Amino acid sequence: MRLEGVLFFPVTPFDPGGDVAGDVLARHVTRGVADGAGGVFAACGTGEFNALGIDEYERVVRISVESAGGRVPVLSGAGGPLPYARECARRAAAAGADGLLLLPPYLVNAPAEGLVRYVREVAAATDLPVIVYQRANARFTPATAAALTGIANVTGFKDGLGDVDLMQRIVLAVRETAGREFTFFNGLPTAEMTVPAYRGIGVSLYSSAVFCFLPEVALAFHKAVNAGDDDLVHRLLSGFYRPLVELRDLVPGYAVSLIKAGVTLRGLDVGGVRPPLVDAAPEHVARLEKLIAAGLDIVG
Repeated sequence: MRLEGVLFFPVTPFDPGGDVAGDVLARHVTRGVADGAGGVFAACGTGEFNALGIDEYERVVRISVESAGGRVPVLSGAGGPLPYARECARRAAAAGADGLLLLPPYLVNAPAEGLVRYVREVAAATDLPVIVYQRANARFTPATAAALTGIANVTGFKDGLGDVDLMQRIVLAVRETAGREFTFFNGLPTAEMTVPAYRGIGVSLYSSAVFCFLPEVALAFHKAVNAGDDDLVHRLLSGFYRPLVELRDLVPGYAVSLIKAGVTLRGLDVGGVRPPLVDAAPEHVARLEKLIAAGLDIVG
């Protein structure tokens, strides 16, 4: 399984009654793949993995797989309590997923060696490739990140901490140990803001929540970075991404709520978010609408 290009993390639409809106999800994923996504990551952070029951989870993964139609790989989230994470792994395989993004375990503090054990036990529940997501309470050392390469179906490492010094040491340790292809991702919220920094340590892949509602801008940014068009990169960072981050940081959880609001603003009503998140306030949605227009204006 090879991932490249802009990685698409679809939201999970809910209908007015609060249930998963499968038909809307199908349109969302189909549209994203048609727009040029390099891979689909269903039922992950942007997809409110934390708020889905296990049957809902499997349905979201299955619809995403069917909608992608084999055109790009589809991975799904897993995580939380160990039994639930293992069940996610089994359900994802049954639904046809191509791999897993393993989110942190339940919010307890544990040594990095315990995290390796957690990864090993989840990975043992499936033959699917597993990408480990470092963030929140899942913090690895260079040595324990390198130890992950001893688990045959662990194929990647995604960073959501933003500690570039630590990540550089992890990249070096893993590449010295792995003896096989191993993929690294920049998984920070609004990852485009840190793409230049992560590329400097050899991490070029990144997740793009913006792609959910503004693929024109997400793709233009990706193309500009790869082409060395520093002027366009700067204009997008200054005129779109930075003010988006400033808006996102106003309220905890807006990394999801604003994305759903953006998808709705672009013509696909995906409903609101489930607790404990809150929907974006009307005045913030109005600011987002202006930012969308500004981003489109920059890319012409």
